[in-house]
Amino acid sequence: MFFTKGLEAFGNYCTLMWRSFGVPERWKEFFRRYLNEISKLGIDSIPLILIVSLFIGCLCTILIKLNMQSPLLPRYTVGFSTREIILLEFSSSILCLILSGKIGSNIASEIGTMRVTEQIDALDIMGVNSANYLIMPKILGLVTILPFLVIITMVTAMFGGWAVCYTGILDPDTYIYGIQTDFVEFDVWFALIKSLVFGFVISSISAYYGYTVKGGSVEVGKASTDAVVMSNIMILITDIVLTKLLLM
Repeated sequence: MFFTKGLEAFGNYCTLMWRSFGVPERWKEFFRRYLNEISKLGIDSIPLILIVSLFIGCLCTILIKLNMQSPLLPRYTVGFSTREIILLEFSSSILCLILSGKIGSNIASEIGTMRVTEQIDALDIMGVNSANYLIMPKILGLVTILPFLVIITMVTAMFGGWAVCYTGILDPDTYIYGIQTDFVEFDVWFALIKSLVFGFVISSISAYYGYTVKGGSVEVGKASTDAVVMSNIMILITDIVLTKLLLM
């Protein structure tokens, strides 16, 4: 029974994505909505990203320093380990898990409210492809802006680690040397590739739950919660798959 419902939901999701991607009927309206989604989903999230990244960078540096007291380890290992954690996992995976709560619930509740208030039905009656009109700008907008948010996260988190060094836990120059040691450029590209995939996962799954909601305001809230939960699960699964494919 559970497998059948899951398979049916996956089929409905694929059908909705097929309807969503197509040539817009009015390019001017599409670009207006596309730029609006970039601002609403991405740029408005920058304050949250800056705060979280700054403190995570500080905490990573402090905790790594506390757990690497062995005289056999060079002191620059703190900066090196902080950089690896930030580039490989925090700047993409953990960031997207955090943003899925904000962005995913926003998308699901917005589209879900339009569904229960019959605005989507009105678009369909007028002959407008409601899936293409509502969903495609959100997906493309988030996929476009998320790599830039990842770069901001990288810089802010490593700056936070450098700033906390001035409390006396580590020499700042040693931290900088550790960040520069054995730097692999592909680690940055790896994070950016993951952000593109995660952006699609968050926006498409949230749009699906909002678009298919049935009932009233209570169901809209439940759809928002389900969208965040499923987005987080799929982020973790795709994170494992991408790590296996790209790094191993």
